[in-house]
Amino acid sequence: MKTINRIAGLSLAAALILPATQALAVDEHYIDGGAVVGGYDVVAYHTDGKPIKGTSDYSATYQGATWHFASMKNQERFMADPAKYAPAYGGWCSAGASKGKKVPTKPELWAIVDGQLYLNSSDKAHNGLFLAETDAVIRKGEANWKTIFATASDDLK
Repeated sequence: MKTINRIAGLSLAAALILPATQALAVDEHYIDGGAVVGGYDVVAYHTDGKPIKGTSDYSATYQGATWHFASMKNQERFMADPAKYAPAYGGWCSAGASKGKKVPTKPELWAIVDGQLYLNSSDKAHNGLFLAETDAVIRKGEANWKTIFATASDDLK
């Protein structure tokens, strides 16, 4: 009987932990329309040098979130090395992360720095802050991300 109670206790603990883990994945990534970064193909930024809308026909799950791609080749590239292609700060605004916030991004406001994709939310955030002070924004964003990554965006306002 002790074994059954122990198993039931472990199952209950797993049930309590699993929803929290799933919530962290969702909070960590900027999800719009059911996919990270609004379904834009994060590999295309690296390979095509521009944002390209992905499709659910080519999708993958990484860190508990759905990612869309424009082609099977990009889907395969991502799955072979997701950390290489996943954007900084879960696709949230880089300038916002540097200020301790999670701000939705626009796919056309992006930069790749040292192989890492960074997205931003507005012309002011992108041109006025990120591109003007790239190293400082990244340094502050990395420091803040350690504490805000699993916090819901609404809780950071």
